[in-house]
Amino acid sequence: MNAEKKKALQLLKTAKGQIEATIKMIEDGRYCVDVSNQILASQSLLKKADLLIIKQHMNHCVKDAFENDRGEEKIEEVIELLGRVVGK
Repeated sequence: MNAEKKKALQLLKTAKGQIEATIKMIEDGRYCVDVSNQILASQSLLKKADLLIIKQHMNHCVKDAFENDRGEEKIEEVIELLGRVVGK
């Protein structure tokens, strides 16, 4: 497992803990703004993990595809992925 994947995995595990804590906050009837802040923190971790996975994909999978004359299909794949990331 490369560095990007290791870091992404750690971020996802942290986000999982935050999500579990958020669920408990709701169950305990905690203040809505506090719950919302916890959700935003979890989303931030998920976004960071996603960017690391995309970086890993670009540095390894896409690079390999171009070296083996399959780069065009990867370009379209990355464009579609980025469209989903930015919400289009």
